[in-house]
Amino acid sequence: MQEKILILDFGSQYTQLIARRVRELNVYCEIHPYNHPPKLDDSIKGVILSGSPFSVREENAPIPELSEIKGKLPLLGVCYGAQHLAHCFGGEVMASNKREYGRANLTSVDNTNELLKGISMNSQVWMSHGDTIERMPDNYKVIASTADVENAAFAIEGEMSYGIQFHPEVYHSTEGTILLKNYIVDICGCKQDWTPDAFVETTVAELKEKLGDDRVILGLSGGVDSTVAALLLHKAIGKNLYCIFVDNGLLRKNEFTEVLKKYETLGLNVIGVDAGEKFISALAGVTEPEAKRKIIGNAFIEVFDEESHKIENAKWLGQGTIYPDVIESVSVTGGPSQTIKSHHNVGGLPDYMKLKVVEPLKLLFKDEVRRVGRSMGLENKFISRHPFPGPGLGIRILGDITAEKVRILQEVDHIYISGLLEDGLYDEVWQAGAMLLPVQSVGVMGDERTYESVVALRAVSSTDGMTADWSHLPYEFLAKVSNKIINGVKGVNRVVYDISSKPPATIEWE
Repeated sequence: MQEKILILDFGSQYTQLIARRVRELNVYCEIHPYNHPPKLDDSIKGVILSGSPFSVREENAPIPELSEIKGKLPLLGVCYGAQHLAHCFGGEVMASNKREYGRANLTSVDNTNELLKGISMNSQVWMSHGDTIERMPDNYKVIASTADVENAAFAIEGEMSYGIQFHPEVYHSTEGTILLKNYIVDICGCKQDWTPDAFVETTVAELKEKLGDDRVILGLSGGVDSTVAALLLHKAIGKNLYCIFVDNGLLRKNEFTEVLKKYETLGLNVIGVDAGEKFISALAGVTEPEAKRKIIGNAFIEVFDEESHKIENAKWLGQGTIYPDVIESVSVTGGPSQTIKSHHNVGGLPDYMKLKVVEPLKLLFKDEVRRVGRSMGLENKFISRHPFPGPGLGIRILGDITAEKVRILQEVDHIYISGLLEDGLYDEVWQAGAMLLPVQSVGVMGDERTYESVVALRAVSSTDGMTADWSHLPYEFLAKVSNKIINGVKGVNRVVYDISSKPPATIEWE
């Protein structure tokens, strides 16, 4: 049984970052809503309580059930989690005189405490809270302070329970990894055996047992997620995996034939389906982004259903679902989750498709998927490939979709991505693409006045797509690409560059 750290989520923007930091220590962890924890068993070595947008002083503040955890398992409260441990067990939490956000430095550190072993005096930490612990419960001992926050960290006497009012998981907490390692390895006793090789070995064995001699259909997209999922399934069931690569008419220029050629080198059983006309005609006249996504998703399922009937006795549908997809589909409050995007591979199968779902990557973040791919010998041309949205160029053409608009955007995108590759910038970018805007602008080409389309170029840096900053591409590169697009793509006379970050903007425009 894989040992794990349990993270109880109270809705913090940093919860997934806590999980990624834990996993970087080669320790497996899972995020669960605070009010829907899994059944406790011997595999859970410790529990982390996340931060939250709520205040513990609010009437509707989330309150976890800790009777089977506190005092029985190692417990670390982070920000809201720490304030909950103080507020609900005899202490007092008050609104801060000033909201405490940003960098701070520890002015006192008790290095004799196992949680703070190796943490330096004046170590920089990241604060993000509007409340503060004013009074500690009787058996709580202060182990660190800052100039403004006396009770920055505490330990509960007689328990392996701790609280910190700063975020060790963020980059700006310079020794946060040391603190997390102290907790996870030294206090919880985790072995640090969650490695890519171990994941492959365990997952392949589980897939063999689960699938037996059943046949599995998997939709390939050319991206790293579906490719790594295919390799894991191929290792487990070999020829019983049937991969289908659908051309929805919204792929990048020449992508259908190029990706099929790449897959030939992997020994996978791949069926190519040209269904572009079906998708483009279904999208005619539709402008609303969510409606476009649903039309593309439904058409994809129809094509898949038709192809699946050609494969006798297929019982499973393989999907490249990854952990952020799963987390974004679960509500912390117990109510319906906000729809961030509807093309995630989480559920979504209609009742008439009598296929069970197998998702070999559903426990992994994107960077972990890449590491697993490398451990299986997957070439860099697959590993380093930028993410590409499931609906393809359909959500990069703002407004209605026509075959001519697809052609224009394919040409623009081809010039842009080729330029990134030629100038050695592709691997410095997490994701890049072009958007065709429903805007026409006045221009002059030669002696002629033009009234043509505007395209926006987008490039972001990120590690998992949950947050992203716009990439600071060189002006010389942007000038060169803009010139090539305007001179080489009929129908475009203006190029702009998107300098928004996520949040508040998303990576895609629709």
